[in-house]
Order: sequence, then structure tokens, then C-alpha cells
Amino acid sequence: MIKNLRTHAFRLALAASVLGLAACSSAPEQEDIERVPNKSAQALYEDAKQTLDSGLYARAIELLGAINARYPFGPYARQVQMDLVYAYYQTGNTDQALATIDRFIRLNPNHKDLDYMYYMRGLVSIKADENAFQEYFGVDRADRDANRTRVAFQDLTTLVKNYPNSPYAPEAKKRIVWLLNKMARYELKVAEYYFEREAYLAAANRGKYVVEHYSQSSYLTQAFDIMEKSYRKLGLQDLADNVKKAKSANPRNK
Repeated sequence: MIKNLRTHAFRLALAASVLGLAACSSAPEQEDIERVPNKSAQALYEDAKQTLDSGLYARAIELLGAINARYPFGPYARQVQMDLVYAYYQTGNTDQALATIDRFIRLNPNHKDLDYMYYMRGLVSIKADENAFQEYFGVDRADRDANRTRVAFQDLTTLVKNYPNSPYAPEAKKRIVWLLNKMARYELKVAEYYFEREAYLAAANRGKYVVEHYSQSSYLTQAFDIMEKSYRKLGLQDLADNVKKAKSANPRNK
């Protein structure tokens, strides 16, 4: 069972960067459960596993939901929850995936596969923030609210910090870098918005936020730039000069 879980996770690590157009799927309804044959938990799980491995995620959700409803305290209960998360993710049902993950973490705070759940919560939050069509056609989404991005960043950071030897840690680190740049870019988009509307103090504060919180991002120089020009617009020449010096002293500008 756990081997199956790991297989699914590594598939995600390889393919998560490729955005697919997935149909939404709801939580298992009573009528879905009724379509599932009356079998033992083991037999149903074997069917669900085979269905999941075949990529038939909607049907897998029906089977896993039936196991969950009929055998809530059975030997497959936790594995079913983890597999449901994977199936929900693949069908784009991020709300159900997040609800299942949160419930699992709350009820199983010491489970040996919590690293997987934090990894999946990070991926699900990223997916929830994506707009498949606009990403596909290359539309810049940096001006969107970054709340989901922050949540994903926190989850993946928790994974790397608490489970440094997890097999998901290397991929999580790559995604953390990407998320860091995305959050910094969002703040700069807001800073530019304020600057264009002559709200120079607000623009400077957004740039300062990037310098203080996202100094490892690729947008540090741009943050210094908008701080400097905002302070000059405000007539705060000393502050602008200090920012210019800080930018020159930054190793990334050497």
C-alpha cells in the first residue's frame, strides 16, 4: 500500500510542472457509492488501486469513497484517505483534496507519511491558484492575490524543515524557490500599481517588503529600484541614497 503511495508521489514530482487540463470531480455521492459492488474492504481496495493506477480517477474516487463509507475504521482507512487526495488532485478537485488533507493531519498528527500530506497540500494549493487556460496562453498572472501561493510556500517549507530526509524534500526545495520568486513578483506588481497612481509611500513599502522577506528571490534589484525612485518622488533624498548604497553593496549586483 505504502509502495503504491510512493509511486504516485514520485509520478507527481516528475509531472507536477506540466499543467494539464483536468475535469472537476466532486466528493463521492451516495449514488456513486451505491454503484460500487458489495465486496470486502480488501477486494474493494484492490479494485480501487488498479483503477487509480490506470488513471481512471473519477471511478477511483467512487471506489475509495465507498471503502471510506463502509469501512471507516478498517485497515485501509488511512491509505484510502491518502489515495483520495491523489485522485482529487488529478481531477482538479482542490477543495476536496485540501479538506481531506487537513482532516488527515488533524486526526493523525504523528503518522509516518505526514511528509507526503504536506507535500500534497503544497501541490494542491499551487494547483488551486493556477488558471489553466491563461497559463497555457502565456498570460501573466502575477497580479493575482498571492494567498494560495503563501500557503503552498508554508506547507513545502514545513516539509523541508521537519522532514529533511523525506524523498519529497528535493522537489519541494525546487518549488520553494519558484514560489519565493512568484511572491516577490506579486509584491512588485502591486508596488508598480501604487507608483503609477502616485502612491509613492505605499510603493516604497511594498519594495521594502520584498527586500526584507524575499531577499533570496530574483527580484531584489527591482525592489531596491522602486524603493529608491519612490523615495525620490517623496523628496526623501537621504533614504533614496541609502537604498542606492544598499543595492550597490548587495553581492548580487557585483
